[in-house]
Amino acid sequence: MPRAVARRREGYTHEVEIDGHTIVVDEPTEAGGANLGPSPTRLIAGALASCTAITVELYAGRKGWELGDVEVVVDMEYGQSGVPTSFLVTTKLPKELSTEQQERLGVMARKCPVHRTLSGETEITIDDRIELI
Repeated sequence: MPRAVARRREGYTHEVEIDGHTIVVDEPTEAGGANLGPSPTRLIAGALASCTAITVELYAGRKGWELGDVEVVVDMEYGQSGVPTSFLVTTKLPKELSTEQQERLGVMARKCPVHRTLSGETEITIDDRIELI
């Protein structure tokens, strides 16, 4: 089963290991962090951007469409509680694609697993037990 493990480095800085890959996650200085990595909510935006790009590229590959460069930009808005209230996803595709290809890739972009997760299609269970280390 895939797993993500966060281990505190110092302050709010954590090393997060995901299936043998390590990334640094932190809070911005204005939130009391050292800004040594993206915040957890910004990681969500990064996951959404990369998942959207990969989904579009996989679909185009299956269709045999020459896609070239793809860029996905995710802008976030935060509410007063510091929780993201919206994500604006912009998928930038080569202008050489037909209108039909553009439309189909737009539909597929909204079907990426991260988009579906954020849209409420995934159950999240919080385990109430605490293990001592």
